[in-house]
Amino acid sequence: MAAVVHLTLLLLPFVLRGSVLVASATDVEFVTTVSPFSAGGTVRNATDDPSTPQTTSVSTSTTSRPVPQQEEEDEGPLELASRSIRSVAKKPKVVLKKRRVIAKKSKVVKKTKPQVKKRGGQSGAGGTGTLPQCPPLGLESLRVKDDQLKASSYKRRGLGPHRGRLNIQSGIEDGDIYDGAWCAQYRDKNQWLEVDARRPTRFTGVILQGRNSIWSWDVVHSYKVQFSNDSVVWKPCMNGTKEAVFEGNQDAETPVLALFNTSTVARYIRINPQTWYQNGTDGSVCLRAEVLGCTLPDPHNVYAWQTEPTESRDKLDFRHHNYKEMKKLMKSVHDACPDITRIYSIGKSHMGLKLYAMEISDNPGKHELGEPEFRYVAGMHGNEVLGRELLLNLMQFMCQEYKRGDQRIVRLVKETRIHLLPSMNPDGYEMAFKKGSELAAWAFGRYSYEGIDMNHNFADLNSGMWTAIELETDPSKLINHYFPIPEHYTSEEAFVASETRAVINWIQDIPFVLGANLHGGELVVTYPYDMTRDWAPREHTPTADESFFRWLATVYASTNQVMSNPDRRPCHNNDFLKYNNIINGADWHNVPGSMNDFSYLHTNCFEVTVELSCDKFPHASELPTEWENNRESLLVYMEQVHRGIKGVVRDRDTGAGVADAVIKVEDIDHHIRSVADGDYWRLLNPGEYRVTVTAEGYFPSSRTCQVMYDLYPTICDFNLTKVPAPKVKEVLAKRGKLAKDLQFRLRQQRLRKLRVTTKAINQRRAAAAAKRAKRV
Repeated sequence: MAAVVHLTLLLLPFVLRGSVLVASATDVEFVTTVSPFSAGGTVRNATDDPSTPQTTSVSTSTTSRPVPQQEEEDEGPLELASRSIRSVAKKPKVVLKKRRVIAKKSKVVKKTKPQVKKRGGQSGAGGTGTLPQCPPLGLESLRVKDDQLKASSYKRRGLGPHRGRLNIQSGIEDGDIYDGAWCAQYRDKNQWLEVDARRPTRFTGVILQGRNSIWSWDVVHSYKVQFSNDSVVWKPCMNGTKEAVFEGNQDAETPVLALFNTSTVARYIRINPQTWYQNGTDGSVCLRAEVLGCTLPDPHNVYAWQTEPTESRDKLDFRHHNYKEMKKLMKSVHDACPDITRIYSIGKSHMGLKLYAMEISDNPGKHELGEPEFRYVAGMHGNEVLGRELLLNLMQFMCQEYKRGDQRIVRLVKETRIHLLPSMNPDGYEMAFKKGSELAAWAFGRYSYEGIDMNHNFADLNSGMWTAIELETDPSKLINHYFPIPEHYTSEEAFVASETRAVINWIQDIPFVLGANLHGGELVVTYPYDMTRDWAPREHTPTADESFFRWLATVYASTNQVMSNPDRRPCHNNDFLKYNNIINGADWHNVPGSMNDFSYLHTNCFEVTVELSCDKFPHASELPTEWENNRESLLVYMEQVHRGIKGVVRDRDTGAGVADAVIKVEDIDHHIRSVADGDYWRLLNPGEYRVTVTAEGYFPSSRTCQVMYDLYPTICDFNLTKVPAPKVKEVLAKRGKLAKDLQFRLRQQRLRKLRVTTKAINQRRAAAAAKRAKRV
């Protein structure tokens, strides 16, 4: 008999595959162990009693961790679709021998490590089968519509059930229609938030957050879950023979995951708070949530194919790629299309990760006369990951279509030099990636390793420009382009991220004409200026090229399938539909030191910011849909680099190109300059323009250029005549033009100094890293 009991104890963990139950349910205490799902996030399991101590959480339980730590970087993304969780029974302390037996057998469970890592390690009904882990239903990404959310009660419309979405952000003012959670009107245990999946769904878990507010602190500490097929009869989620109680939040922003011990198939699910932060009499029952579930075929739906989600028709690698996987994918694209691609690094992050870019051109590695340079930059905020994946998809797509002979792509490749930088902040991305798509919260991984927000880290050139405008009495002495970097910004002590320095050097080396900066967390396209003139919280602050910037923003927004949907709901606390999904950056919020403003004032490049989705870190299952939403927008925006005029400024006598010639368009107070070979590009809307070109040592030249509606630039070449040598100094000194030339030289000097200090900083970091490696 003893042998039979001993054999049963050996086999029991393998039979249940996730939890060990003893005969008496009252003696069971579930202790969560580390799983690949958590990866640094917070994972909670059910407890029998809401008063059970917090020792049942991952963050404090260290005695029962048979599962190995998180996977290596190249193991793939820590997606919800590949997570699992297990529970181990804990015997009463009086049965000491029993505790030792179970602890010893945990080694046997550890040997089954490959099975735990398999996709879908959660046990099914009865614990005898393995079912795949389920993705989010889409409360955060808005796939779940407002009318699918109901509640027992709510305080006001701004705190209604439609606001109970994971990571939703509140407005500045309490009491408006954009608050940061669902909040029940009453403070009792009978309150609930209900989600209608609209189809039979296998529910596997819930993710909970507290209320987002700068004025209030409201979190749910524990809750129950119920299921229903008709919203009338409800079945509780069980933990053995008792109703399960799940551990909730201890702060308002950290997402806490709870996986059910047994998945349940139903249509409706309710979250029923049991305890919450009281704060005397002021605490409220408030929460934000996401539900994990796999939709199942509906046997009553004869036309099921009509309700199935459509996958992308493009055969691309739709998943999240960590740093190593990103390098492998870029290399695979280059290997497939070596004649039109080139991979290069523009610098390194603080932690030494290279900032890889891919060039796509018919002559990679070389600037061709008259061919404009275009760039997409993604991942400035490490946790805003959709742009990164879209650029990786774009690389694959353009390679495939070019080989297939798609004339639109062939023309883009032959007439444009395209640069794609998928990850400007790889350090921040790796942090967010290890948390996972739903557990990275709103800001984890946003900043660089040094804690720098790179969207505020470029040199503030706006303030100097506006100060000069206020102080200068002679407008002809003012400059309106190629502003030099401030002296303090070039020092080694300046708080400038390594990644920012690398990008500044990059945009100096390549004469970009047009670009876009891909972000996430909203659905809108913003254009310069991003900084308000008087440091107001928000104020419309246009550039001299306001009309063309509005055109650029409209091109992307109007072709994006989600932005252009008139029936879509706002993401968080701004309704950009009333602005046609475009807005002046400063009119949204004040952003000093943005890359858009820096590019416009310091270089020839025009740039906008694209906020791609409400969800900063969408689940991998949503990436095909996001590609379909943005594919046309990405392509048509690139084509805008061919609008306006272009040409070459040459010496009339020698035919050589004239570099740094100033191209002025009448009535537009923003000039550009020709590049090393004398070629230039001036983005303009259709119309007739009077263009004047000036250069040091040459007489000015003017002509009228007509810009048509076609996607072809108007050619406007200029041949300049040299000024006789005795008159050069007189011409330069006249009307303050000598001062302008000195200003340009100051710009070049500051750039050289910035590069010297950047090199010194990088050398120190490399030496320090080498010393650390040697010690290890």
